[in-house]
Amino acid sequence: MNLWASIKVAVASLRVNALRTALTMLGIIIGVGAVIAMVAVGTGAQARVAEELQRLGSNLIIVISGTRTAGGVRLGHGTQLTLTEDDAWAIQREIPSVEATAPTMRGAAQVVAGNLNWSTVVYGVTPEYFPVRNWEIVAGRAITQEDFEGATKVALLGQTVVRNLFGDMDPLGQTIRIQKVPFTVVGGLARKGQSMWGQDQDDTILIPLSTAKKRVLGASLANARAVNAISIKARPESDIGETMAQIQALLRQRHRLQPYQDDDFWIRNLSEILETQEESSRVLTMLLAAIASVSLLVGGIGIMNIMLVSVTERTREIGLRMAVGARSRDILTQFLIEAVTLSLVGGVIGIGAGLLSSRVIASLAEWTTRVQPEAILLAFAFAAAVGVFFGYYPARKAARLDPIEALRYE
Repeated sequence: MNLWASIKVAVASLRVNALRTALTMLGIIIGVGAVIAMVAVGTGAQARVAEELQRLGSNLIIVISGTRTAGGVRLGHGTQLTLTEDDAWAIQREIPSVEATAPTMRGAAQVVAGNLNWSTVVYGVTPEYFPVRNWEIVAGRAITQEDFEGATKVALLGQTVVRNLFGDMDPLGQTIRIQKVPFTVVGGLARKGQSMWGQDQDDTILIPLSTAKKRVLGASLANARAVNAISIKARPESDIGETMAQIQALLRQRHRLQPYQDDDFWIRNLSEILETQEESSRVLTMLLAAIASVSLLVGGIGIMNIMLVSVTERTREIGLRMAVGARSRDILTQFLIEAVTLSLVGGVIGIGAGLLSSRVIASLAEWTTRVQPEAILLAFAFAAAVGVFFGYYPARKAARLDPIEALRYE
């Protein structure tokens, strides 16, 4: 019997009991669909981390002011203003691997526009802030050096602030009040979305650093040049670890810290944090795929179980076919084709189920999913391998039946 004839006989045998065939394929369908969907979810998580890294800015380093203690309680980083604008310019001037620096002040404020108001975060920034943080302007203009030097009352709004204060209106040229001080809206910030640690990056207002100190957030009584933090953009070809070490050494020297004293500032490399999260997402993707693959093994066991039942039910048929000239390899081929057909058809349906599940997850959970062609091919190939592996034993058992004993079987 040739291969095509064996395929036709195998397909005809599967169609005899369509319901049992469908139930047998169900395990493969669920397994393949689960693998594709879970890998899509995990890959989407990695894509979100990559987007977040891009939004933060390339090779970004953040230096935050130190802590202070009140009544024996340490209040956390940024509570003691130990950094200054001069520190920022010294870092940019004296460390060759630093491309640009941007000192910032930060504080919460109530903002009023017309009869609406909104509580948000106000940042006092310099013109260097935008290239350092890789933040684009979608409308209007950025803060200029003239704004910084003249302490002008201009503001750029994040998308969340625009939505809550102006709705669908164009905010450009409108007047808002920050802590009762009038500001003119001169620009709108590009959407950045939620950070990986849950912060709405668009719920912010940017104003000139000099204006923030004089009019809104106030300057430190101890040092009018003090700032909360310094954002630093390292050159693309630089070694981030070495750059951070040079920044630490320079700041310790400028702050006259003795070797036995702790740093009065905190250096963070956000790229490293996000890369760690990306690695975690990658491990999660592999874990999800491994868990989903268990469904494929369960489906394979189901195929083997049904094929063994089929061999028992068709014992007389097998004996009759052998009696009229069918060889053992013909019987082996037919049953193996039946098992592989169950796996392949189930795999094709499972691919469709996986693609549909990915879309449903993306829609309902508002989660980015990325379907990987490699995941589809791997899941389909694994399904075919399951069919061969779990179908071989029942097929071999059928091929080894004694024709005379098979014809006597009741």
